[in-house]
Amino acid sequence: MKAFVFHGPGQASWQDVPDPAIKEPTDAIVKVGAVTICGTDLHILKGDLPEVRPGTVLGHEAVGEVVEIGGDVRGVRPGDRVLISCITSCGRCRFCRDGAYGQCRGGGGWILGHLIDGTQAEYVRVPCTDLSVHPLSATLRSEDAVLLADIFPTSYEVGVLNGHVRPGDTVVIVGAGPIGLAAIATARLFAPERIIAIDLAPARLEAARRLGADAVADVHEAPAQLVDDLTDGLGADVVMEAVGVPESFELCTRMVRPCGHVANIGVHGRPATLHLEDLWMKNVTITTGLVDTSSTPTLLRMAAAGRLPTGQLVTHTFPLEQMAEAYDVFAKAAETGALKVVLGGEQHAEVAVPTA
Repeated sequence: MKAFVFHGPGQASWQDVPDPAIKEPTDAIVKVGAVTICGTDLHILKGDLPEVRPGTVLGHEAVGEVVEIGGDVRGVRPGDRVLISCITSCGRCRFCRDGAYGQCRGGGGWILGHLIDGTQAEYVRVPCTDLSVHPLSATLRSEDAVLLADIFPTSYEVGVLNGHVRPGDTVVIVGAGPIGLAAIATARLFAPERIIAIDLAPARLEAARRLGADAVADVHEAPAQLVDDLTDGLGADVVMEAVGVPESFELCTRMVRPCGHVANIGVHGRPATLHLEDLWMKNVTITTGLVDTSSTPTLLRMAAAGRLPTGQLVTHTFPLEQMAEAYDVFAKAAETGALKVVLGGEQHAEVAVPTA
């Protein structure tokens, strides 16, 4: 089969690799129908995650059709259309029993495209199938459903739920990429008073407005002052970091109010300074997290009911074999306007593949 293989920092290619095979009785083989690229994949290509070994097939989000199952799989059968979660769960270890699937110690957690071959391929082996895939409603398009594999549960769980967004809150989201935009959409479910989005790119700030941000700010134009002005100097109740660089995390800690929450969602490859000399007496809660995907069934029901704006985040579509081109478009989002790129999925004649 063909797959997108990591060869080291800055190097990857769409190439021939061996077909995956069942290794454990809880495995399934899924024919990939739609897949997307995550900002974490870009971090891998930059070398920010050295545990990813050269030769690994990238990707941890996909929709596809089950073509083969191991003898112990009970929840799906060949022919079923499923969402492959970015998180694999053994269901037995201490963390899985607590619903913290991202911390699985039984061979799961974030392993696809990280510790084992991932989903950016024609076929993928999915371990721990019964707790790691979700059957899909026929009414949910693949290019919409694939966004429920990672960015929506990540934004909802690590951002909105960890940040304890409540009705009437002022919520600030630093970073209006796909994760930040999904955080805007899911924060709105809790009726905050206002949502403020901060980013570098005008196109992403405009997308933030479309998805429900009440105010937007360029990161270079004193966003902390804007937050002060809108809150009478109090600061934001909840601030979410959705970029993954030290400067954005430190900005978040400057904008949060006493007794507020900073929810870090971004993947960080460099140390950030924690200014405890300013924060120690403010009763601020700072949370970090890898998504658990425990919310995925709920989000899938909401998406099927039309309650999540998944389609608004997809700006570019490609055939699977154009993986390298899709990466280039996604990596140059400031130039291309890319939010989420989807490869495969149902092909629609009215949707053209944009050029960079």
